[in-house]
Amino acid sequence: MARNTALYFRLVEGKNLPAKDVSGTSDPYCIVKVDNEAVARTATVWRDLNPFWGEEFTLHLPLGFHTLSFYVMDEDTIGHDDVIGKISLTKEYIASQPRGIDSWINLSCVDPDEEVQGEIYLELHIMQDQHRSTLHCHVLEARDLAPRDISGTSDPFVRIFCNNQTSETMVIKRTRFPRWNEVLEFDLRGIEELDPVDQIISIEVWDWDMVGKNDFLGRVWFPLEPLQKSPAITGWFRLLPFGNSEEENGGKLGSLRVKVNLSEERILPSVYYQTLIQLLVESIQSPDQGDSSLLSLLEEICSAESRQEVAVKLVKIFLGQGLAVTFLDKLNMREVNWTGDPNTLFRSNSLASKSMEQYMKIVGMPYLHEVLRPIITRIFEEKRYVELDPCKIDLNRGRRISFKSSVSEQQVRESSLESLKGYLGDIMDAILGSVEQCPPGMRLCFKQLHKRVEERFPGPSNQDVKYAAISGFLFLRFFAPAILTPKLFHLQEHHADPRTARTLLLLAKSVQSIGNLGQQLGYGKEQWMSPLHPLIQQSVGKLRDFLDRLIDMESEAECGQLSRTLFHPSVTIKEGFLHKRKAEAVNLVTRFTFKKRYFWLSSQTLSYSKSPDWQVRATIPVHRICAVERVDENAFQQPNMMQIISQDSEPQGGHIMYIQCKNVNELNQWLSALRKVSLCNQRLLQTYHPGAYRNSHWTCCLQSDRTVRGCSRTHLAVTLGDWSDPLDPDAEAQVLYRHLLLAKDVLRNKFLEDAESGSSGKSDVRSHNQKSAEGPVSSPLKRLLSAMEDLERTHQTFERKEREETPNHSHCT
Repeated sequence: MARNTALYFRLVEGKNLPAKDVSGTSDPYCIVKVDNEAVARTATVWRDLNPFWGEEFTLHLPLGFHTLSFYVMDEDTIGHDDVIGKISLTKEYIASQPRGIDSWINLSCVDPDEEVQGEIYLELHIMQDQHRSTLHCHVLEARDLAPRDISGTSDPFVRIFCNNQTSETMVIKRTRFPRWNEVLEFDLRGIEELDPVDQIISIEVWDWDMVGKNDFLGRVWFPLEPLQKSPAITGWFRLLPFGNSEEENGGKLGSLRVKVNLSEERILPSVYYQTLIQLLVESIQSPDQGDSSLLSLLEEICSAESRQEVAVKLVKIFLGQGLAVTFLDKLNMREVNWTGDPNTLFRSNSLASKSMEQYMKIVGMPYLHEVLRPIITRIFEEKRYVELDPCKIDLNRGRRISFKSSVSEQQVRESSLESLKGYLGDIMDAILGSVEQCPPGMRLCFKQLHKRVEERFPGPSNQDVKYAAISGFLFLRFFAPAILTPKLFHLQEHHADPRTARTLLLLAKSVQSIGNLGQQLGYGKEQWMSPLHPLIQQSVGKLRDFLDRLIDMESEAECGQLSRTLFHPSVTIKEGFLHKRKAEAVNLVTRFTFKKRYFWLSSQTLSYSKSPDWQVRATIPVHRICAVERVDENAFQQPNMMQIISQDSEPQGGHIMYIQCKNVNELNQWLSALRKVSLCNQRLLQTYHPGAYRNSHWTCCLQSDRTVRGCSRTHLAVTLGDWSDPLDPDAEAQVLYRHLLLAKDVLRNKFLEDAESGSSGKSDVRSHNQKSAEGPVSSPLKRLLSAMEDLERTHQTFERKEREETPNHSHCT
């Protein structure tokens, strides 16, 4: 059994931020940290005290976490970036909000004494004899301490207070992973005379400084009374700050609007979900059962907020069963049959619409990238000024399109129209020529959808309905949103600047008009778009031919048994330029030890070469990867570095490849992608060295033995949630069960109603409970409730076992 923690957060916007630049503005961006580890960075919004980011992330943290922090920074081209303020949310506070957090929160100052991290390993026990009682505190080691020195390390030592006595360990220089292995003793005579609040042992970790005062690194404390009644306390303990010194500043530092949601799931072994999975499979393979089918029940109980998550989980469950296309056909057929007006077909956010949308994102993202990335990249690079709306034309910006000192509004419109036609033509050429690149599963879904719509709305008057149904998904819910916000679809690393964003908006509007088959042209308020109408109409004519070719598949059988994995082993999951460190270049200057290489990652191999076109590639089999982790900056004095630890056939034949990424977002994306493909490897490591082995010792823990066990825990299951997540039927089924559990009373009442309506109508003396217990013998709802009760009992059993097996350390703080 496993525990999964999914942390969703969205940085929406900020307001009333203080000015940090001489111009009276700031260039704000946000760094998101989970337990002091940076997991995301937003784009910089230049010269704006009320920035909008709108960036969202999902982080999978199976080991749990303690604090989620948002740091607002001001980017400076010269010198260090300024810290504006931060927001810290504890796990307990986030978990106490069942509907999540969606609010404005004031920024607070950043206090160095609050910025602590890491853990310390201690052994505490009290020795008693006839004459005195002595506390033995064995300080063994610490890990992941906060860096306080310029070198990116610290010089830690431990100071312990107990019974008005103070003792200190030795100072370990230049490390965040010190090993002391010292025993400090304290005489406990007279301890009972102290005030109860002083009857504690306080263990503090400090960074020693030769000049100035020492820096605080964290503390942990224990009441002495429970220690006298229990055996020795041994283990890793999280270091805590002195206390919350943050004061309400009345919003003087501005505020952030954030959305945060936490879901924690206990994942049971697969066997316990089989009944629920079987019910889902039967619901799409059996004849339509109307309102009593499981799919109908799911649509009925899902709220608008939860429908998207349910759709994602259903799509992944049926992908794992090889029945995703069948599932979507069943949903689409129900939606089509229930729709009376063809103009409203799939216009709502129904379960069918959401499921189709999520299926395209899960299965079709590599296809989307192949089609749109080149043209989107060109638009970002060229940064042309494009505007057709007379109310928004800025002639000062338009000067750059001409060598003349001034340009007219007409010249701006003509230049903009030429640019838009060029971009739109390239986009449509790429899409219309992509039939062969489109995944077979998507093509089969569209073919079945075409058939269902044609059967429901026959006749010449409904000739375009079957095309509009497909283009509504492919263009309005897939291509157009990706053009509008490329970063959210991983087409670009950064948000578009205002000029490029306007170009993308106009192109997205045009693609939407094409997807609507030009039906709204000439009727909207934006008549200034009319110069593009001829090109849109021309593209609509080509669109019908494209859709005919898209659904013209020689054999449905070849798609009937779709792969149960998302990608063929040869499909590239992630690629790009990175800097690889030469392992043998020990004595070279740092900048000469890194070589730029182009990397490809598939589900089977990680390969690299000098350039994308280079024929000779070096390859690491994915199944040999044992760990993928960050590297401390002090190891090579370089930021944003990771290490890939792989093993040969020999148990001790480990090999480490060091790689540097451009920024923290690229680092986290590569870490996540590599961890996902190696998650099921057999020889995964539990510990690793965050530093490097240089000058005959590890730079992190200073140990001289190269083969010594790692000094920090690995984070193999910490990944970013996105379209490339591997299928996990147990996790998907658990989330679906959670949604069903929230509607348990609704389902039970519906079952009682069905049982009564299905009775013979006799007014006999049978009790209400007896009739409810019988119900229709083959009722899917009855079997669903039974399966839910079994899962509920199983969860309670596992919870009880966990409580019995978990030692009680309630006296430890």
